[in-house]
Amino acid sequence: MLLLALDTATPAVTVALHDGRDVVASAGRVDARRHGELLLPAVDRVLADAGVKLDAVTGIVVGTGPGPYTGLRVGLMTADTFGLALGIPVHGMCTLDGLAYASGLDEGPFVVATDARRKEVYWARYEDPRTRVGEPSVDRPADIAEQVEGLPAVGAGALLYPDTFPDARDPEHVSAAALASLAAARIAAGEELPAPRPLYLRRPDAQVPKNYKVVTPK
Repeated sequence: MLLLALDTATPAVTVALHDGRDVVASAGRVDARRHGELLLPAVDRVLADAGVKLDAVTGIVVGTGPGPYTGLRVGLMTADTFGLALGIPVHGMCTLDGLAYASGLDEGPFVVATDARRKEVYWARYEDPRTRVGEPSVDRPADIAEQVEGLPAVGAGALLYPDTFPDARDPEHVSAAALASLAAARIAAGEELPAPRPLYLRRPDAQVPKNYKVVTPK
């Protein structure tokens, strides 16, 4: 097994390689506006550090969000392209699950929250680092205060809103190393990994204006 994992659902552009036992190489950079520029150089760097070629990879793991439309699609389209070119499976992993797995919290309950912009967070509740309760949601922090009261929380969204998440902790952003490790653990346990389907949770910011007038020449 040689899993190439990548995630662009948050401001972090993160890539890792996992051999089924350990992470053998990883790279990442936080830059919310340069996902497309940074991802492929990070893949090249990780492969070079591990001393392998891309055709040695046996599977792709990609973070499926939730996250902003544009950044999330960079990772998903890259993963799909690699999978098609190499003829290998592409697995999806919820980005919040990767943060939960890397949280260092041995048991729950706890919350993972990332920044959804618009004064909202993407969030989910966890019973332990591998067990999410329900599906991820997007909400204003004040609207979920009662649901998360008294719970530790990890992620950039938790750190941004201390009134709602007073026990906020690192990691701030997801790492592909955590996604790869979680995927490898689930594969070893005989679990089927999800398909690489994006979790947008809301419509993209860029939309066709209402009452748009089409002007045609006479």
